[in-house]
Amino acid sequence: MDKVKRMASQNAVVVFSKSTCPMSHAIQTFFHDLGVHATVYEVDELPNGREIERALANLVGRGPPIPATFIGGHFVGPTDKVMSVHLSGKLVPMLRKAGALWV
Repeated sequence: MDKVKRMASQNAVVVFSKSTCPMSHAIQTFFHDLGVHATVYEVDELPNGREIERALANLVGRGPPIPATFIGGHFVGPTDKVMSVHLSGKLVPMLRKAGALWV
């Protein structure tokens, strides 16, 4: 878990993804369309990917742990949580505070 937190805190927006996951692709496209550069870690391409995925599963607590999004080093959640935060109007301020969005 420490490795995940360390990786997540190194950039404003971090997405733990799988290269074959359509939801991972969707969340990456969503951030790109917002003008946010997200650092993406494809866990299926990392040597310790299974370990990272297990740590993320503990964070999520239910359902698939991928994609998992961190903003400003804080865990936001999988795609449904990110979209919920966006629809509530809280995502853009969160991205600005993390330094991921300037407009």
